[in-house]
Amino acid sequence: MVTTVFITGANRGIGLTLVRECLNKGYQVLATYRSKESTQALITLDQQMSKLSLFQLDVTDYQAARELADVLPPIDILINNAGYFGPKGVGFGDTDPVEWRRVLEVNTIAPQMLVEALYPKLLAGHDRKIVCLSSKVGSMTENTSGGGYLYRSSKAALNSVVKSLSNDLAPEGFTVLALHPGWVKTEMGGPNALITAEESVDGLLSVILESNTDKSGRFIDFRGDELPW
Repeated sequence: MVTTVFITGANRGIGLTLVRECLNKGYQVLATYRSKESTQALITLDQQMSKLSLFQLDVTDYQAARELADVLPPIDILINNAGYFGPKGVGFGDTDPVEWRRVLEVNTIAPQMLVEALYPKLLAGHDRKIVCLSSKVGSMTENTSGGGYLYRSSKAALNSVVKSLSNDLAPEGFTVLALHPGWVKTEMGGPNALITAEESVDGLLSVILESNTDKSGRFIDFRGDELPW
């Protein structure tokens, strides 16, 4: 039985690395990208790998997400990876409400809407795992420096979504996780980050594959350590 994984935001960084590593494990991978800009590496991979299927999708286009769901096969693992940081260097007094709404739309609302759209396909799968890529900066306990209002709040809200989903979907045997990938050397993480995308993804996939319903509703980092809300 081949595991089918659905990954959003797969054209670069952690998303692209997730696609590569899942393919290396022999999985069937359904991957989305928003636009063809910066997508050549994913397209090249698609031309080489028969178990990879690509779909152009803006995760905030909810009608398109529902239409896509209609043509997909059963899904075992959903990885909500697509994200948006927003403008950097924004502190108190510089809040841009338009950008804040966009960050919340991509990072918080879209993952929930995609779970709802893909719910029948996840029910038909055998793993029933939902993973949302969160961030340690969404932890209220560990917020001792302030700032980061847009991104922090979106990930804190995403964690709340994960917690509610874990409760609502428990009767159907779902495992729902909020995972922190670490500070990763990607376009978003920057060159000063501590780990490579490969190191992050290796840990993330280990956590995902080893997880079960007992761990549903947890906030966990790529090393498998639980994080405080």
